[in-house]
Amino acid sequence: MQQIINFILRNKTTLLYLFLLFVGMSLSIQSHSYHRARFFNSANWVSGSIYNTESSITDYFDLREENNKLVEENTKLRSLLFNDEVKEITSQELDSFTFQIIPAKIIKNSYSLRNNYITINKGSRDGLEQDMGVITSQGILGIVEHTTTKFAAVQSLLNTKSNINAKIKNTNNFGSLKWDTNRFDVVQLEDIPRMVPLNIGDTIVTGAMSSIFPENIPIGTIKKFDLTTSQSFYNIEVALFNDMTNIKQVYIIRNENAAEIRSLEEKISNDQ
Repeated sequence: MQQIINFILRNKTTLLYLFLLFVGMSLSIQSHSYHRARFFNSANWVSGSIYNTESSITDYFDLREENNKLVEENTKLRSLLFNDEVKEITSQELDSFTFQIIPAKIIKNSYSLRNNYITINKGSRDGLEQDMGVITSQGILGIVEHTTTKFAAVQSLLNTKSNINAKIKNTNNFGSLKWDTNRFDVVQLEDIPRMVPLNIGDTIVTGAMSSIFPENIPIGTIKKFDLTTSQSFYNIEVALFNDMTNIKQVYIIRNENAAEIRSLEEKISNDQ
């Protein structure tokens, strides 16, 4: 208590000044409408700034939850898209679709090698198996090649072993999508006959000759084309929609009929 009294005695002049200043400002604000308006506007600005900052901080910490909600919604929308459904559906109905969609995140990305692979945070316990297609919101990314319990290795489009059925959008002209290792944003479409009309900017999508990807998933656009040495087919450069250096969220496509289709194809191959 004595310390408080000593502090007041030492600073009595300053404290008296602050007290009188407060009283004077209060009287001025109360007696003049202009000052009163300015005071409340300033107070509102300060409190508004505080609330805005608080809201921004809260929004930041809510981003993970909001992102998970968006991923869940996108997963449902892609299930509807790939299965030609437009109605409201339940989770039980989702499970009956031919194409099941499983969201995942990339934890390692490679794009500068000849044979690039991408590691994702979902594995066999999540229903992933070899030869499942992997896409992003922009287009196809690759195919699942190996799985562990919790993780999977995806063979990227940027891999010399990659060979994906693709076509020119709104046509039935199919070819093989490969990569020549020269650029990480361009792949090559082969086996398109010379009689097919092409234009720079034409969209390339997945074809229907595969049990891995549904038809018409975007891949990229024609950047350049010319004829092969035999003059029978085109060499086509395809600029990818995906930025292969900057990908985080992916979706794995599980075709419920894939095993049956592969079994049938093996029987046909053995008969030949």
